[in-house]
Amino acid sequence: MSHLSNQCIAELLAASDAQTHLSQLTRRSLFSSSAVGLGAAALASLDGTRALGAELASSAPVPATPTGNETAVGGRPDLPHHPPAAKRAIYLFMSGAPSQMDMWDHKPEMADWFDKDLPESIRQGQRLTTMTSGQARFPIAPSIYKFAPHGQNGTMASELIPHMAGKVDEIALVKSMYTEAINHDPAITYICTGNQLPGKASLGAWLSYGLGTENADLPAFVVMTASWTGRKQAQALYNRLWGSGFLPSRYQGVALRSTGDPVLYLSNPSGIHSRVRRRMLDTLADLNAETLRRIGDPETDARIAQYEMAFRMQTSVPDLTDLSDEPQHVLDLYGPDVLKPGTFANCCLMARRMAERGVRFTQIFHRGWDQHGALPKDLPNQCRDTDQPSAGLLTDLKQRGLLDDTLVVWGGEFGRTIYCQGKLTKDDYGRDHHPKCFTVWMAGAGIRQGVVHGETDEFSYNILRDPVHIRDLNATILDQLGIDHERFTYPFQGLDQKLTGVEESRVVRELLV
Repeated sequence: MSHLSNQCIAELLAASDAQTHLSQLTRRSLFSSSAVGLGAAALASLDGTRALGAELASSAPVPATPTGNETAVGGRPDLPHHPPAAKRAIYLFMSGAPSQMDMWDHKPEMADWFDKDLPESIRQGQRLTTMTSGQARFPIAPSIYKFAPHGQNGTMASELIPHMAGKVDEIALVKSMYTEAINHDPAITYICTGNQLPGKASLGAWLSYGLGTENADLPAFVVMTASWTGRKQAQALYNRLWGSGFLPSRYQGVALRSTGDPVLYLSNPSGIHSRVRRRMLDTLADLNAETLRRIGDPETDARIAQYEMAFRMQTSVPDLTDLSDEPQHVLDLYGPDVLKPGTFANCCLMARRMAERGVRFTQIFHRGWDQHGALPKDLPNQCRDTDQPSAGLLTDLKQRGLLDDTLVVWGGEFGRTIYCQGKLTKDDYGRDHHPKCFTVWMAGAGIRQGVVHGETDEFSYNILRDPVHIRDLNATILDQLGIDHERFTYPFQGLDQKLTGVEESRVVRELLV
């Protein structure tokens, strides 16, 4: 058993005292009243049909007409709410916060402001981090990088990102993103789960729960954490960023690793044949079904499904990760690091391979974007890691006809300040966290091409027009996958939980075709 999945083992241990587990999760007393039916449904779930927890959690009627998700395995029966533009999504997450004014948000006026103080009329008493709140001054640090116009509309882009600069006519650039969180952990938790506090379900888990997958042999939600060459003191990433929160645990992201087994405990132990493992799983499923019948805990159903998925992945994952069938002209799209396991380039190619195999949501985390100092040393390395692979991913998806129904999102958790943190020189500076404006881009299914949305002031400090909150971004992502964020809920702690929460949020229609 210890060789199946560390996630499964943790759940088995957590369920060892069934009565305590039941008392902690009072909703489950409802399930215990119909335990026999649940046991039968759990066994039926072994064929990859809809998750029991999803069926019970959904109060909406099953639609009478096709809705565009007929090929899905699992998912809620009432989804999608409307015909989706995208069948799947790939999220390129730059953890640590890229400097928008050094990459996308060109501010040529700042050249005349070098080492002058940020005006209070611009700062407007806004919150600062403890890393710079004690500074005697807030000296302006203009970007040292050259910008040039690109594409039909002359969209400005930095010399740091020449490959993505060549893609400006294929993406929608949003310069007016903002958030309330000013420190990394709450900020990245906020954008990934819709709340600054841990415990909520991640975007990928919501999509896995709602839409299922188009490939029963691979997870609906896969996560990769890429290597990086910038600042080595990077922010930590926690499993909860791709966790399922209050949703059944089967919907959490599966981490794809670059060393050893691609997924933990995927290989059979030495001396164990696959037929033996199959018999063991069948026996374990019988035991779990009996536990489900007695206790009525829907997590037992999730446990059965996870064991079965682990078994199926023994065949599907090696095929997924074998790049020997990729022609050289495709490898060249992603750059020289594409065959190095764990690099961002390698992860982007893997994301394309997952897209064509029906994985619903792939998220790549690239760390090291936290340039509080030595930005001119570290930022170019980060851009080299990601620029060509990001552009190569778009090209590869497009030439395979996948970009038409694949949504691609790029961005971080907040932006950076125009003023310098620490000592400022002509060729060296650092930037602090800035939540009031930052840049993301979107491409692919249903996204308008060549659009620049939003505008910031000449200091890249405040939004002048068309603000987009991270809740709006998540609402827009859901919309493109056929989901109305207001109607997509899950009952927990007496509330109908939503990815976008209870505060106002909207789909950014200006970005959509």
